[in-house]
Amino acid sequence: MSYTLPDGVVSKTIDTDRLKIHYLETGRDDGEPVVFLHGNLASALFWDNTLAAMPAQYRGLAVDMRGFGGSDPVTIDATRGMGDFADDLDGFIAGLGLDGPVHLVGWSTGGGAILRYAIDHPNRVRSLTLVSPVSPYGFGGTKDVEGTPTFEDFAGSGAGIIAPEMIERLQAGDMGTESDLSPRSFMKGFYWKPTYELDSDREDALVAEILKTSTATDVFPGDVATSENWPGVAPGTTGVNNALSGKYSDVTGFSGIDPKPPVLWVRGLDDLVVSDGSLFDTGTLGQLEVIPGWPGADVYPPQPMVSQTRAVLEAYRGNGGQFTEVAIEDSGHAPHIDQASQFQEAFFGFLGNSG
Repeated sequence: MSYTLPDGVVSKTIDTDRLKIHYLETGRDDGEPVVFLHGNLASALFWDNTLAAMPAQYRGLAVDMRGFGGSDPVTIDATRGMGDFADDLDGFIAGLGLDGPVHLVGWSTGGGAILRYAIDHPNRVRSLTLVSPVSPYGFGGTKDVEGTPTFEDFAGSGAGIIAPEMIERLQAGDMGTESDLSPRSFMKGFYWKPTYELDSDREDALVAEILKTSTATDVFPGDVATSENWPGVAPGTTGVNNALSGKYSDVTGFSGIDPKPPVLWVRGLDDLVVSDGSLFDTGTLGQLEVIPGWPGADVYPPQPMVSQTRAVLEAYRGNGGQFTEVAIEDSGHAPHIDQASQFQEAFFGFLGNSG
């Protein structure tokens, strides 16, 4: 593998009061800080080209979240939802001694984490950019725009819906494409439009980053609880996928924070991961007969993830905040990669207006 970081992007680590964090950095030390968080089964390297293109006035900092990339594989307390990730972010910001509010960017799971951070520390946020963010009601277990639980125990969400073969292939360091559940196949099929092609060296490097994910039960995906409700599994108490469950991850309180930083919401119109019919949502998979025994749309419909996000952001606007939605055509779950130019135009323009 011969991939090297883009010019101006450097790899660093910092020991915070919570854990050792690996991160990528670009820009001058006195630039406006912009901190990036990645999604599940990813790392800071997925922001490399965005960092390389940052205008000169900014200091870009892309963080490996706990258990991913080069950061410590510390237990994720799922019962805190996005709390561990938000507190880690706060420790990182404090560890670098960043003064004043910072711009925050979160992709997928990272989107939920920065919303939680904004709830906890609204005075420390200059702007928020949500890139294909997980719903404010979490991933799985809710059935309408108001986030009503499908079942009291949020059955059908959490670590139990992750295919065991995916975990086995992560543990085996699988770099191939023999299975749809290999990291490479999964990345190419769902992170961006399957028609999008990366440079082979960069693709290899991103697969290698996914393979750094800790598969300790308390990190990825988490422990599994059984349920009397369909489809028979419910969230446990540790690990990232349980932390993402609607049982624990509710950041809808964001709509009422004060002060209210400006928000940019960017999403791909062909996103198969976070959508109103996500191919990773139990309701969708039941409807498609992938998971047998589906109790029907009146009991367990697909989670309206995008509609839930829009409703919370509209409530934010109604409370005096402002947000801009940018929906990019011919783009999947990672518009900052498969439509980098369009993403950067919207993102850098937003930062310039939020400075």
